[in-house]
This record gives sequence, structure tokens and C-alpha cells, in this order.
Amino acid sequence: MRESNPSGELNSSQKLHLLTSCQYADKLLSEIEAALSSATSKSAFPKFNVDITPAQTKVVQDYLSQFRAQMLRVLASQDIAPPLPNVGSIHSIRVTLTFIRIAFEECTPDRMRGYGELPASRVRELNGIVGEMTATVEKLQQYLAQGLGQDLEARLDRLASTNDEINLLRDLERIINNRGLVEFRPVVSMILDRLEHQSFEIALFGRVSSGKSSLLNYIAGENVLPVGVNPITAVPTRMAFGNEPSLSIWFAHKSAERTETSRLAEFVTEQLNPGNSKHVTRITVELPSERLRDGVVLVDTPGLGSLATAGAVETLAYLPRCDLGVVLVDAGATLTQDDLGTIRALYEAGIPASVLLSKADVLTPEDRAHASEYIAGHIRRELEVNLSVHPVSVKPEFSFLLDQWLQQEIAPLLDCHQQLAQESIRRKIGALRESVATALTIRLERSHGKAQPDTGTLQNVDGILRNASGRFEVAREECLKVTDEVRQFGDTALQQAASQILQRWEENRDRADWAGPLADAITSQAAEKAALAYATLNALAKDLSRALRSAAEALASPDPPSDDELSSLVKEMPRIDAGTLGSGSRPKLLLVRWRWMAKRQIESSLRDQFGPEVAEAFSSYGRMLEAWTRRILADLQRHFEAGADGYRAHFRSLAASASAPVDKEALQRDLDRLMSVESGANSGRGSD
Repeated sequence: MRESNPSGELNSSQKLHLLTSCQYADKLLSEIEAALSSATSKSAFPKFNVDITPAQTKVVQDYLSQFRAQMLRVLASQDIAPPLPNVGSIHSIRVTLTFIRIAFEECTPDRMRGYGELPASRVRELNGIVGEMTATVEKLQQYLAQGLGQDLEARLDRLASTNDEINLLRDLERIINNRGLVEFRPVVSMILDRLEHQSFEIALFGRVSSGKSSLLNYIAGENVLPVGVNPITAVPTRMAFGNEPSLSIWFAHKSAERTETSRLAEFVTEQLNPGNSKHVTRITVELPSERLRDGVVLVDTPGLGSLATAGAVETLAYLPRCDLGVVLVDAGATLTQDDLGTIRALYEAGIPASVLLSKADVLTPEDRAHASEYIAGHIRRELEVNLSVHPVSVKPEFSFLLDQWLQQEIAPLLDCHQQLAQESIRRKIGALRESVATALTIRLERSHGKAQPDTGTLQNVDGILRNASGRFEVAREECLKVTDEVRQFGDTALQQAASQILQRWEENRDRADWAGPLADAITSQAAEKAALAYATLNALAKDLSRALRSAAEALASPDPPSDDELSSLVKEMPRIDAGTLGSGSRPKLLLVRWRWMAKRQIESSLRDQFGPEVAEAFSSYGRMLEAWTRRILADLQRHFEAGADGYRAHFRSLAASASAPVDKEALQRDLDRLMSVESGANSGRGSD
């Protein structure tokens, strides 16, 4: 039944109908505006021919404005308030970008086969097209997801009175925006991060069970890190100051989570997060600790050495990002090649190192002195580095040892950290200044008619980059196939071990055992499969490097990458740890007439005694190898896209120059401005 209104006013349904009619009319007016703006539209697929004069455009726009004003007056006369917008523009853009991403994902080779047979020669190119377009969408998504904190101009305003380099950085940000050099915006953001958060990160490195977590708990004054858990997953844990204890976890596949510190073990231990199956990318624990008040951040890294997991790989990958590397040597063990390798890597990255003799309470004062001198001497002979070795312990009666180290080693570094941080920032700004100046110089040279690569050459190189990008998906599928197969290799290893045990038993029955053949079989089977993944990734790295070199040569870049530019990223492949499987066991074989029966007897015995352990070893190793594979692929893609984006930006500039006029005077002013600025940032292109 229709609603009646004796007051003489429109009822609610009638008002709603009038409002929706006005809203629909406004939408149609926006479509008219789109037709009017087609002359200035940058659409790749314009919808309208421009057949309206500027004078006619102005008249139509005036009518549209008048029409909208009339609609608002009509609504007001009927007591109808236009609804306020309830969807944020950023949210709307991000949703639209998601649909754009989905549209291109529908163009993958697997999806395109639904429209007919796909030429094999086009598979890699299609993968490259999809990868290139979705990567661009993802970069814009990430920028929008960062929110207001990434408003570079606002951040520069906040920092205007805190640093001498801000004026140069402000000029750089203005030029980058005005000239459309979006590829440099992430660098500006990174420099601002360093300016806003000048913390001092102390990272502890060491073998499994060297006492890192216990030591960090003691320094922070809170027993928050899991102790005695072996092993720890592939995610370094940062401990920073906070007014209240809290735990923040970032994931690769969902939003960050903030929770209680008591849940830390759920995300950092292999038992509760095997192979980082929860896809944790970053962990920060906030504590109201006095030792963390002045911007000190403590970092607990996964153990090195016999662990040989993706955790060890992630530890080595994190290493260059810390400000001080502390290497723990267990007083109950000795200095290892892993310890020496960590110290060497720290020095190669220009990071100060400190060596601690942990669990020193087990030694007498004389033994502590001798052990410290021995380790320091060994480091000096092997690395030609003079380092003091400080014995420490978390036992209360030995806390004076830890206090001595904090006073002698940490306090002086904290005093000069601000100076070191400023020097680092100057170098980074100097590098950015040179890169932007080079981009402006290229544009000026192009505007003066300097010879540039022809269109055909540029299109060819663009195709090379696209095809190289398409290699990622192929390599990912090949590597993941390998990691899946590794998980199922337990039976194959047992069969191989049985053959080796039988051979040894036939050669010398008194010396036959399980341990050697079983460990050899496990190691060789895992290594054989892992070598396939390594070869795939190494071949990918070489292909990517060659593609970048081709682009650099086509653009006459003064510093083209080498053919092995990315190969150095394919390193630290995890190894399987056979442990002590079969140790102490000896085969008890019945005398049988046929050799195949003896082999089957050994296989059956191996499977009964060690089957579950061997299966778990390969399953665990498959997870570790997959985590390593994904990390290497991510590193390769990040480095490749960083180089390719620069070349693509150059391509776009060259393509646009044919039709877009260049304001040579404005370009020259910007370049002169950059070249004339007197700043410590001019000190060089070095970086941390």
C-alpha cells in the first residue's frame, strides 16, 4: 500500500525517488564532462573524437554548473539533504586497482589457452606482460597502503628544522614530482625513514644454542624471547622500546597483527611455525626497558651453523642492515668457520663487530682469560682483524661481565651513532642527487637533438626486458616442483641406503653399520634435487643480468651491469641435516641365498627403525628449500625490477619527447640548482 502524507509534503519514498533521479542525472553530467575533457585526456584508448571547439566547451560547462546548482536548490526546497560520501577515494582507487590486477591475471598463458592453442614462443612473453603490469599495480597499491605517513611533502615539513640536508631533499622531491620521475620516490621515502627513525640496531649472531635469546632477555630485562627452543624460524625478531609490552607481526599475505608478547613463540619457533608456514615477514617486540629508551633496538637472529636452514639464510641476508653485529661464541664449544664467516661479512659490509664468549660462568677466571685470548688470536690470524673478546653470562653472580661489555663496547658506539647516521644519510642524498641530475641531463641532451636510440631498438630492448620478466613464473614453477618432490624422497633415500649397507656388509661384515650409508643416502638425494633448484635460479639470474645489460647498452649507459650482476644473490642454499640417524646401530642380517632378498630385508629394517625420522627430515628440508627458493626469487625480482624500471622510465621519456614540448630553460634551472647546491650530500655515491 502506498504511503500517504496528509501534510501536503512528499513522503519518504517520493523524496528518495527524486534524490536518486538527481544522482543519476549528476552521473550522466559527469559522462558529458568526460566527453568535454577528451581533448586533454591521457587515455590509451580514447572514446570520443574531439569535434567541439574550446568556446563551445566553455558554454557547455557553464550549463552543467547551472544544472547542478538547480538540482541542489530543488532538493533543498523539498527538505532533501544530499547524502555525504561514504567511500574514501583511496579505498576506491585500491579496489579499482584490484580489478585491474585481476584483468591482467586473466591473461596468463593458462587462461589464454581457453581461447585457443597458444604458441610456445609466446608463453614467456605473456608471463612477462602479466608480471610487468601487475608489478606496476602492486607498486601503486603499496604506495596507497602506506597512508598519510608517506606524504613526502608533509614529512619534509616536519623535518625542516632538524637537518641541513632537508633543503636539498626538498628540491629533489619537487623536481621528482614536477618531472614525473616516480622511480626515485621510493629512495626519497627511504631517506626520510632514516631521518625519522634514527635507531641503533644491535643484532646478535651465533650458532644454535649459543645463548643469544637468553642474553637479549637479560639485556632487555624481560623474559620475552623463547629460550631452549631449537630451532628458530627464518625471521629476525626486533626488540624496541614501548610504553607497554606488545607484539607486532607483519605477514606477506594479510594485514599486520598486534597482540600479547606471550604469543611470540607461535611465530618464531620451528615447532609452531614450521618453515615459516605462516608467512611472517617482520616481528617487533615493544618493551618498557630502560636499555631501549634511547633508540636502541636489539635483534635476535635465527641460529647459524648446523641448523643450515632458511633461517640461517635469512640471518645472513639481514646482516648488512644492522649497526652493530655481536657474534656469540659458546664457551663450551669453540670458534667455528660460521663464526669467522659472520665476522668477515660484517666487516665487508662496513659494520662494527663485537665478539662475546657466552656462558662464561662455566669457566674459571683464568680459563676465561685464556679462551678470550685464544679466540681473539684465531680471529687475528684468519681475518687480520683485531677484536677484543668479552666473556659474558646471564647468571646474576656474573652480571658484572655483561655490564663491563656494555660500558666498554656499546656506550662509545651510541655516542657517535648520530654522527655515523648523518654521514650515511648524506651519502644517500648525494647518490640520489646525482641520479636525478643524470636524468635531467639526458632530457636536456635529447631536447638539443642529440642522437638517441631509434624506436625499433627501444621496442626490441623493451621486449627483451619483458621476456626476462616472464622467466620468473617459469622458474618459480620449476623450483616449487623440485621442493615438492624433495618432501617425498624418504623412500628413495632408504632404498639407496639399503644398497650401500648391503655392499659394505658383503665387503666386510665386521665393519658394516647403518649410520654412514644412511647419512650419505639422505645427503646425496637431497643434494641432487636441491642442485636442480640452484641451477634453475642461477640460469634465471644470468638471463636477467643479460637483459639488463642489453637495455643499458641500447641506452648507452656509462655503467652497464655485468653479465653476472645478479648471480651473487643465488647463494647460501640450505643443506639437509641427517643428524645422528643410524648412529650406533648395526645390521642384523639373516643369511639368504639371493642378494635381492637381502636388500629387501635391509630396506624393511631401515623403514621400521628410521622411516618416520627420514620422512620428516625430507619433509622439513623441502619446506626449508621452498622458503629459500621464494626468498631468492623475491631478491632477484626486486633487483631486476629496480634496474628495469629505470630503463623503462628512460624509454617512456624518449617516446614522449617526439610529441611533448620540452621546457629547456626550466630543465636547465632545475639542473643548475642541483649542481650548485653546497651540501655534505655531495660527498659521494657510497651507501650503507
